[in-house]
Amino acid sequence: FGIIIFLFNGLPKLMTPSMLERIKQDGELVVYTRNSPSTYFEGPDAPAGLEYDMAKLFADELGVKLTMIIPETLSDILEGVEEGTAHFAAAGLTVTEERKQRFRFGPAYQEITEQLLYHADNPKPKSLSKLGGGSLEVVAGSSHEERLEYLKQVIPDLSWKSVKDLETEDLMQLVADEIVDYTIADSNEVALNKPFFLKLRVAFDISEPQQLAWMFAKSEDDSLYNEVVKFFEKIRENGELTRMIERAYGHVDNLNYVGTIVFRRHIAQRLPDYEDMFRKYAAKYGLDWRLLAAIGYQESLLNPEAVSPTGVRGLMMLTRKTSKELGIKNRLDPESSIKGGAMYFAQILDRIPEEITEPDRTWFAMASYNVGFYHVEDARIITRQRGLDPNKWIDVKTSLPLLAQRKWYKDTKYGYARGWEPVRYVENIRSYYDILRRDDEAATPVDEEPDVYNILPSVL
Repeated sequence: FGIIIFLFNGLPKLMTPSMLERIKQDGELVVYTRNSPSTYFEGPDAPAGLEYDMAKLFADELGVKLTMIIPETLSDILEGVEEGTAHFAAAGLTVTEERKQRFRFGPAYQEITEQLLYHADNPKPKSLSKLGGGSLEVVAGSSHEERLEYLKQVIPDLSWKSVKDLETEDLMQLVADEIVDYTIADSNEVALNKPFFLKLRVAFDISEPQQLAWMFAKSEDDSLYNEVVKFFEKIRENGELTRMIERAYGHVDNLNYVGTIVFRRHIAQRLPDYEDMFRKYAAKYGLDWRLLAAIGYQESLLNPEAVSPTGVRGLMMLTRKTSKELGIKNRLDPESSIKGGAMYFAQILDRIPEEITEPDRTWFAMASYNVGFYHVEDARIITRQRGLDPNKWIDVKTSLPLLAQRKWYKDTKYGYARGWEPVRYVENIRSYYDILRRDDEAATPVDEEPDVYNILPSVL
């Protein structure tokens, strides 16, 4: 690190650069995180997750590179932050009184509750004092462990096992597999994982709403911390924080239990016949095959002979006009349909204005695949008229349904549209894609994984 020398009253003085200055000099922001849908994961083209999105935006504003590191355990994250091996942790960490004695927390960006989970085939527990001797496991060093320690003061017989080498999602899997009877998870993690663990149920909340925030080591150097405070004030005021949270959670309540069951059954029975085709044409046109398959499922439930009342046909439900333009002669041939769908979606994606960035760009293309590019453009104009951002899906999706109201569509270039349909269409595909991506990654050998570095009833 550089040292600045200056003169004061004729004597040389030394002044060490602040942490913020050193980060800018080094050109790198180092952040600890966790690998989960609510924090950080590898998306179709780039890293994703709410914590990643926020940290990347902050690094961009500093003009430095973001390096996110995933330590092996939660305890490693806490110890690493304390020792200064990362600048801070952005890992979906709950602000607790015990942690506040060791660390400093940035502004809260989200509220969650801690929830007790159980298997649907077992009786629903009524309280923590009536678990019937069932096994309860939580992550060591977690806020869940802290909460249980607190509750043990009034429930002396309360017992649990704290595990160091597992994440909350791993424990959720153990409950789903009936290896462990109960675990505790934050409500945001429960929401995101609901489609993947169909037999998991929430028994009750064991806490009042808790805040999530970035975690810093305690230090007399406030430069980085103060910059983070200003950053969160800015993204809260300009709406970017709301948009990022919507990107992460906007679709999670769209797919209900029955819909998920049917989806998984269809995928198991039908996808094997077409997976190679999805992979082939997704690769040819630069797409994620899992996204293409999710679109195919939304369009036809992967039925190559599907026909709609409006005349669209085939697995990807192409219109006669679109098929002719794409050179697709037989819409009912599954390979031809998948090829045409991939080609068509890629063409739409290329038409989306450059100022629209990912992942919104893909969502706009999905909506255009469903309702038509020009209707989406009309919705963007309405969004601008409403004083919202026409380049953000969270804003445009509130304008699309207005295309069915005369007071709005009468002044548009392309007129009436069933604008609520593309909204549901996009959210469904996002849910389907999440499940396909999760299942596909779970089947990927470890040595092929990407490099991660470059609410309260009584609980008594």
